[in-house]
Parts: sequence; C-alpha cells; structure tokens
Amino acid sequence: MEKIDFSKAMRQSSKGIIVIFVFNTVKFFKKFFVLFIAFGVSILKSKSIGNVTPTMLILATIGVLIVILVFAILKYLNFKFYLSEDDFHLATGIINKDNTIIPKSKIQNVYIKQNFLQQIINVVSVKIETAGDKKSEIEISALDKPTALFLKEQLFTKKAVESEEKASIEKRDVFFSVSPKRLLLEGVSQNHFKSFLLITTFVFGLYTELEEYLKELNLKERVEGVVKLDEATILNLLITNAIIVIAVVLVSLLFSVIKTFIINFNLEVVEHQKTVEINKGLFNKVSLSLTPSRIQNLVVTTNRVKQYLGLHALSVKQAMVNAKQQKNFNIVALEKVQLNYLINKLLSNYTEDQGEIKKPSRYYMRISALEMMVFLLIINGLSIAVFGLEMLWINVVFIPLTVLYVHFAYKKAYYRISDNFITIGSGVIDTTTNILEIHKIQSVKIKQTIFQKPKSIASLVIYTASKSVTIPYVSKPDAISIYNLLLYKVESQDRDWM
Repeated sequence: MEKIDFSKAMRQSSKGIIVIFVFNTVKFFKKFFVLFIAFGVSILKSKSIGNVTPTMLILATIGVLIVILVFAILKYLNFKFYLSEDDFHLATGIINKDNTIIPKSKIQNVYIKQNFLQQIINVVSVKIETAGDKKSEIEISALDKPTALFLKEQLFTKKAVESEEKASIEKRDVFFSVSPKRLLLEGVSQNHFKSFLLITTFVFGLYTELEEYLKELNLKERVEGVVKLDEATILNLLITNAIIVIAVVLVSLLFSVIKTFIINFNLEVVEHQKTVEINKGLFNKVSLSLTPSRIQNLVVTTNRVKQYLGLHALSVKQAMVNAKQQKNFNIVALEKVQLNYLINKLLSNYTEDQGEIKKPSRYYMRISALEMMVFLLIINGLSIAVFGLEMLWINVVFIPLTVLYVHFAYKKAYYRISDNFITIGSGVIDTTTNILEIHKIQSVKIKQTIFQKPKSIASLVIYTASKSVTIPYVSKPDAISIYNLLLYKVESQDRDWM
C-alpha cells in the first residue's frame, strides 16, 4: 500500500458527506419523530392544519433535507486533521472554528468501526479515545480501510508501551473464529428471561393502545373457536395461557438468536504478541484492541446449558472506554480451553484455584427471599388488577421459581482473595465470575444498610477504573479485615493501575 503523508492537513473521504448527512438526518427526524407523525396523521385526516397542506409539508421536509445537506458539506470541508511527530491535530467547526491538539501519549484507544451505510459505500470510521469523558472522543467518519489502519499505526508510533499496536497491524494470527453452528447454540442457550420480559411488556403496551381495535376484530371469539372448550372450564384457561406463554417464549428465543447473530457475525479473535484484537458485527462491524495494561476487570458468563454445550462468554472491562463501546468488548461461544488461554493472556499468572473460597452470610438468603416476596406481591397486584382473581394461579409457577431463585443466588455467591487477584462469583440462571487485579483497585467502600447493622453484617464495594464489584453480606469484622488487606496491597505494590 502506498504510504500516506499524514504530516499534511487532509480531509476524510468525500463519501464522508453521505455519512454525515445520513447521520444528521436520522438524528433530526428521531428528535422530532412524534411531531412529524402527529402532523402527518392530522393532515391525512383533515387534509390540512390551519393553512398547512400535505404539499407544503412535503416541501418543508425537502427544505430541511437541503439545509442538513449544506451543513454536512460545510462540516466535511472544515474537518481537517494531520499528525506531527508527537501530536494529533484536528480542525473542526462551521461558524465557530475549533483546533484540537492531542498528544499521542494521551491516546488510550483507537477503534475502527463500520456501520451498514459505511459497508455499502466501502468506508470505515476511526474513533480516537483519550483519557477523559465522552467529549474527549474524536471520530473520523469516512476513510478507506487501508488508510484507517495506517493512521492507527501512526497514532501509536511514539508510544513504546503501545508498540504492540503497530505489530497488531503488520501480523495477524487468528486465535479463534466462531462458526455459525456455535453462534446458533449461543443464541439458543442464552438467558431468555430479559427478552421474555421485554416482549411481554411490549405486547401488553401494544394491547393497551389497540384494545378497542382488537375488540372489533373479535379475537376473543376466534381464540375460543380454536380452543373449542367451554369458557368456564379450568382446562380452557390453562390451555389459553399456555399458548400465550409458549408463543412469547418462542419469540424470545428467536429474538435472542437473531440478536446474537447480528452482534457477533464473523466474530474472530486475533492474537498478537501482547494484545488481542476483536473483529465482529453484521450491520455494525467493529475492530477493537485489548491491551492488558488497560484491562480492569474480566467477566466470565455461562449457565448450565452453555456448560453442557461447551460455551463460555468473556467480557473485558477496559479503562477509559464509554459504556456504549464497552458492550463490544465481549467474546462469545468460547470453549473452556480457549477461555482459560485468553484469561492467562490478558491476566498473567491467574489460576482458578488461587485463594480460599468464602461464602456470604446466610442472611443473604433472607434478604433475597424478602426481595422476591416484594416482587411476587407486585406481580400478583398487577395481574389481579388487569385480569381479575382468576390469575392467582400464576403463584403455582412463581412460588417454586422464587424458592429456586433464593437457593441458586446463595449457592453461586462466593469470593476468593489471592496475592494478586480477587474473584467474585454471582448469578441465578447465569453463572457470572468477576476477576480483577488487586493493584488496579481505585477505592474500597464498606456499605451497611439499616437492616445489616443489627446483624453486624456489611457489603464491600470495590471500585476500578471501569466498574465496581460487590462482595455482599459478609460479617462486619471480615469486611473490615478485607478492606484493610486490599488497601495495604494496593499501597504496598509498586505497580501502575494502567
């Protein structure tokens, strides 16, 4: 590839006008979506609102699109960047001009992304993150991929600690590539409870909005015709509810499978000397680099079905990464051997059997049971209010589920502390394991509620640069002991947190 001279001010690809225009158009119409729908429906019904006719509304829409296009062109023309030996320079602005200078040493992450539109016009975006909040992010919307990769390389040329980033571009060693079969199994074995709740809530909301219209369709009589049982019989009620539940479960399953395929399409993990690169996505392709020095937490997730199928997910929490981007740092459908290899690659000298396993106080079960009782009361109240007393049968299902929830919540809760690592286990349906290095701890907090004080019990909240984790419901003396131990280890270890 012909090397590009980034020392001279340059613009992104002219295709960036399309990207900026479409992004701003979607943003504008999303912001005023309800207003447009209200105007549209009113005009279609009455042919006009005041003196506004459908033709005038169409012309106004075209006018807005022209204004957005002009702004996109001006934004493109005024967006220029170049590299000096030590800094990244960026000029932006249409009326108010801004000049931003970012030292290469302050650049934390460089990501290459490609949404569906960018795939169509064959460009990628480059996002540059620095040590700061969201406002410190810079995104170049349209570059061809070779240029983007070369720019990424140049952004790290002056950082000895990031020299592996350069090597990551020059040499690719694919460690793991997901197959369609494993993606399908991953989608099928997902925890569908969230999808179930989401779809149930959506359907209930839709039913409430369209209740009068559905009555006109006589759906109740049609369902009774299909079931062909007397309305008063319990069997009819059970079959009707079973059909609804099975339908929602199947839709939840399909939703999870489709979502898994879209997010993790063509997932591959590329291993380099010191870093790991993740590439994945169907409509939104992302290319992300994992650098051990920035990693604050590793989260391993699995469940009974996944374990039987040999499926594990590894989520990586890095410092200086916004919450939206953090979701992409997730590798699914890993075998146990591959999972362990990646953990050892990202966290050196970690083994599962380091430290003694300790459990929370059994008081944790009582609190979990109390929380589930409150949940049951809310569910019963809503069900009775909407469907009547006949819906009390749902307790036949929910009470055993509540008992199982309390049992597994306590069974899976544990913590272990070794010389260099803290491992915290939790979960009910899924089994979640949080792993963090002690020297990367930012602060530790002992938390005690009014219910915990009489029992001399407390929870320990451990903060890192990416997230917080909690050791729940341990005795107050143990919490103080762990608190002092962790602070001593953090202060006595001469190691940087990043």
